[in-house]
Order: sequence, then structure tokens, then C-alpha cells
Amino acid sequence: MTRTYVSHSHPWWRRALVTREVGIIALLAAVFAYASVAVANFAGPLTVTFLLLDVAPILLIALPMALIIVTGEIDLSVASVVGLSSVLVGVLYQAGLPMAVAAVLALAAGGAAGAFNGYLVAYVGLPSLAVTIGSLALFRGLAVGLLGTTAVTSFPTGWTSVATGTIGDSRIPLVVLPFLVLLAVFTYLLHFSAFGRGIFDIGLNKEAARFSGVDVARTKLILFVLSGVVSAFAGIYFTLRFGSARGDNATGLELQVVAAVLLGGVSIFGGRGRLHGVVAGVLLIGVISSALRLEGVTVNIINIIIGLLLVASVVSPNVLAWASQQASRRHRRAHAAPTHEPTGAVHPQGR
Repeated sequence: MTRTYVSHSHPWWRRALVTREVGIIALLAAVFAYASVAVANFAGPLTVTFLLLDVAPILLIALPMALIIVTGEIDLSVASVVGLSSVLVGVLYQAGLPMAVAAVLALAAGGAAGAFNGYLVAYVGLPSLAVTIGSLALFRGLAVGLLGTTAVTSFPTGWTSVATGTIGDSRIPLVVLPFLVLLAVFTYLLHFSAFGRGIFDIGLNKEAARFSGVDVARTKLILFVLSGVVSAFAGIYFTLRFGSARGDNATGLELQVVAAVLLGGVSIFGGRGRLHGVVAGVLLIGVISSALRLEGVTVNIINIIIGLLLVASVVSPNVLAWASQQASRRHRRAHAAPTHEPTGAVHPQGR
């Protein structure tokens, strides 16, 4: 795959504003405004609170997922790690361990799950799609095997109130605070560090990145470990928010995460992506889902719409690139200089 360089033939403001990420942000604002006017109860005071509570796991997991996809890989096991960490928190707390210890052990298990995926992808050389589909089933099987069809529903009130509480008298959930911290960390890693430049280099050309000094295997391993730890953190939040540890928690969540990341402008082929577009993509899917639920649309129909958005996010860059190439060709043909010479003209060389 060839490297794509930023064109400086246009003014800086055009390069900054005429981007897919800005387009997603504008679409988010338009959909939110329309839903506030057209959907009953969407403009209510609790809409933003419950919207952010609902999308918080997706927001968290989308951060490491974006970095993994920028390298040209993918992690489809994230929802199963959420379920596994949820079960571990419940089982360990039920066994008598303090909640803080149970949470730390669940985070460690998430890191181990990510390291398992990362080792197979980065050092064994297996395709991440196949590896994470397999580990998706493995981790979900472990989660269901530990609890079966039962659930742990007794958790400390102090912990559950943190998961559902808001910042002061505002409508902003407390979970936004750790998300903002992680957003700052991942933004620095991807956009302002040598490690982030290596991530983009891997996505653009893995062999060239290796020859330029990037440790491709170590970079991928770190990203999968981060994905596992953040997914486990999302699982702990998921458990405390709903007050239930179950083996089937967050089933199907990986579809929404991948759809949001791709919708936010990250290329499925790697080498391109910005985190502000990813955040906008998550919020856009959250707004659409919330509005449709208020309109009485079933979960199955909402999943169909999210699936269509996923397909559109993959296809649209190719369609737009083709349209841009066609427009450029027509422009060059229209402005091509005439090559006809006046009749009877004599070249000096022919004299």
C-alpha cells in the first residue's frame, strides 16, 4: 500500500475543516438537533445522562480499538473480555475478596487476555481476524462456564453509586472522568508521540516500518494488551452500572465498537484515523440508538441500522476516492492546453 501524504495545495482552514472527522461531527450535531425536535422525550433533562451511561463502554473500548485498526489489525474479542471481567468481579467478590482486589484481578485478567491475542498476532504471525474470532468464543465460554446461567447481583452500594452517579449537580456521569483521562493518554500516544508515528507507519506499510526502526511486534502486543485492560475496565463499569455479573454481559458489543471506529474515519485497511472522529462516531451511534428506542424501534432493527452504518463506513471512502479521481480527470481534460499548430507553420529545424 502506498503512503498518502497530506496535500498542502489548499489553505490550512480547508485542510482542517474539510475532513471526514469534521463531517461526522457535523452529522452528529444535525442528528441530535433533529431528534431533540422530532422525537418525543429526547430533549428531556435525563437524555444526556443516560446516553453517556449507555455509550460509556463503547467510548472506552473504541480508544484502543482505533489504534489497533490503524495498524491494519482488529480485535473482535473485546465484548467477550467485558463479559469475562464482569464474571470475575462477581465470582471473586462473592468468594469474599474486597471489591478493589476483585477489580484489580479482573483488570489483570483483561491484560492477560490481550497479551494472549497480541502474542499470537504479533509473534506467531497469525491473522488478527482469525485469532480474535477464536478468542471471542474462548473468553465468552470461560465467562459462561464460571457462572453458568446464574448471576451475581450483590455489590457494595458505594461502588454501584459511583458507576451511576453524576459529577456534582450536573447531568454528566462520573464515568466521563476516567474516559477523559484515557482519551488524553491515547490521543498523546497516537498523535503526539514516536510510538504513534510507528502505529501509522505499520498501517501504511509494515515492512517499511520495520526497516525504519519500528518494533512492529512489540507495538502490536502493547496495543492488544491495552485493549484487554480497557475492555476489562469497561466490564467492571458494566457490572456495577447494572448491578449484575453475568456470562452473557455485553454480547454483541464488538459490532457497535467497530462500527463507531470505522464511522469515525479510521480506515479498515490501516494507516489513517483520528480520535476526535472516533468519539464523534460513538456518540452518533448512541444518539441514533437512543432516539430509535424512544420511538419504539426494536433492538433487532437498531442492530440492522448499525450494521448498515458499518458497511457504509467501509464502502464510502472508496466511493468518495473514485468520485474525486473522476472529477480530477474531467478537470484536467477541460483545462488541457491545445496542441494544434497554425497551418503552414515551418519549424526552424526544417529550413
